[in-house]
Parts: sequence; structure tokens; C-alpha cells
Amino acid sequence: MKKLILYIFLATTCYLVYVAVSLTLMPPVADLADKKYSTTIQVKDWQGDYHPFVVGPKNSYWAPSGRIPPEMKWAVILAEDSNFYKHEGFDVKAIKNAIKYDLEKKSLKRGASTITQQTAKNLFLSREKTITRKLKEIYLAYRMEQELTKGRIIEFYLNVVELGPMVYGIGHAAQYYFGKPVSALTPRECAFLAAMLPGPRLAYNPYKNLGKVLKRSDMILRLLRQKGVLGETEYQAALAQSPNVGRMQLKVDELISTPPLFTSPSSSRNEIQEKPDEAEVEKKGDSPAVVAPGLRSGETTPVHQNESLNEKK
Repeated sequence: MKKLILYIFLATTCYLVYVAVSLTLMPPVADLADKKYSTTIQVKDWQGDYHPFVVGPKNSYWAPSGRIPPEMKWAVILAEDSNFYKHEGFDVKAIKNAIKYDLEKKSLKRGASTITQQTAKNLFLSREKTITRKLKEIYLAYRMEQELTKGRIIEFYLNVVELGPMVYGIGHAAQYYFGKPVSALTPRECAFLAAMLPGPRLAYNPYKNLGKVLKRSDMILRLLRQKGVLGETEYQAALAQSPNVGRMQLKVDELISTPPLFTSPSSSRNEIQEKPDEAEVEKKGDSPAVVAPGLRSGETTPVHQNESLNEKK
């Protein structure tokens, strides 16, 4: 028995040392504060293959924070991380609930990741579900909260999140699904994209489960109304709108009717055009203010977040 306890102690000590060393080797996050920062990460397609993906203004689909509609930001915050402006990278209560759930189900299905944690994972880590990766994720999220504004974090999150087959970032998603720039998205379209986040490949794939996506987007619109992001007239207009997502179906039909053309790798190479960076002034920890019903133009009121849809990835 003593030997077993000794082995457990040594194994635990070795693991803790390994984790400590791993954390010290984590990449720096301070560079992310630079608006001109660009890097290349690896993303996976739906066939399981990895591809290089440019993060930053050198990506032609990159959407600077100033071009992203407030409704898009709030839709994601209210749906994915209602305490985004309150926590410092991780939500202790949510983590406790996730651990309790996983122990009961004997799995690692519930992650309780905040938006900051998901951003850290997408930029720096793999998708493996291990305790070590989760610890790295929490550590990086905490460091990001110390170095970056909340606005910069949500900008990164929205520009690297998966929203379709090799569709990463809302800039690409806005063109892919609606044929428009992200700045032209309507509240319904913002809620629609936010509704897809928990599972764009299957559970919330609009071409497999459109009704499910629409139902969740209705819930998100209701939260936007409750928090004062949308006025009553805007809310009713958004509910009445039916998103036109037929662009992908047209592409599928074209592929079926047209034989594929095979080209040499050199002729299929696309260069990414660099766009000028857009200046943006943000204060650390500030949340985007929204005009609430009954206020005059120019008067704003902050939105308080205390609800979420609790549908984590």
C-alpha cells in the first residue's frame, strides 16, 4: 500500500512539473495587441485535413472590430459567455459545474470555456480534450485578459471561429452565407451566425437542421431585446426576417451539374490581399454601449449580462 501511495505521489509530482514547464513555454500574447499583427495557424477541414489560415489584416476576410455590428458582438456574448465583461479569462463557477457534469457522465464533454478561452485555444492550442490542454487554455486566457482589451479579444474570436466547411471568421461567413460584407449584416443574420457556433458541422448546420438554427437565433434575438441591444421595432422586424442561406445550395447544385476541373497546384494558388488596418480606440474592460429604447440619440446605456443560452461547445 505504501508503495502504491509513493508511486501515485511520484506520478502526480512528475505531471505537475511537466505542466509547469509546458506553461512556461507557452507563446507570448502581448503581440496580439498590435492591430497590424498577423500570423498563420492550422485549421482543420471537414475531411480532417489541416490547412494554413492567416490571422490578421493580411487575411482578405479579416473584419476589424470597428466594422463588426454591435448586434454581432452582443449576440455571441449573450449566447456563448454572458459574463464576458465580468471574468478575467475563465469562469470558476462554470468550470465547477462542468467538472461535476463530466464526473457524473464519466466524460470530458462539457468544457465551460469562456470566449477568451476559446480564442486562446483557436490561436495557440489543439482541439484534444485533455486536462493538460485545458490548463494551458486557462493560463493563456488569463494572460490574454492582462494584455488585451475585451474588444480586441472578441475581435480575434469572431475572426477565427468556425462557421462552415473551411469557413473561418464572420467576414468569410457573411460572404459565404449572405453575399455581403460583415458590416452589412442585419440583426437576424447576426443572430443566425451566432446560433451556429455550438456545432456548425452537424447540430447547428443550417443545411441539415435549419429549424434548429432558426429556433436558437430567435432565442438570441430575444436576449438582445431583453438587454436593450434591440428596440421593440427592430426586434419584431428581425423576427419577421427569414435569412436567405440559399447561396451554399446553389454552390452544391453547381458542383453536381458541372464536372470538376483539375488544375496544377501552381495555377490554383491564391494570394491574400492586404487591407489597410482600421484605427480603433478602446478602453480596457469597456463594453460596447448600446442605445436603449426611450433614449435620445447620443445617450447610451451599458448592457448588463446575466443570462446565457448555456449551449457551450
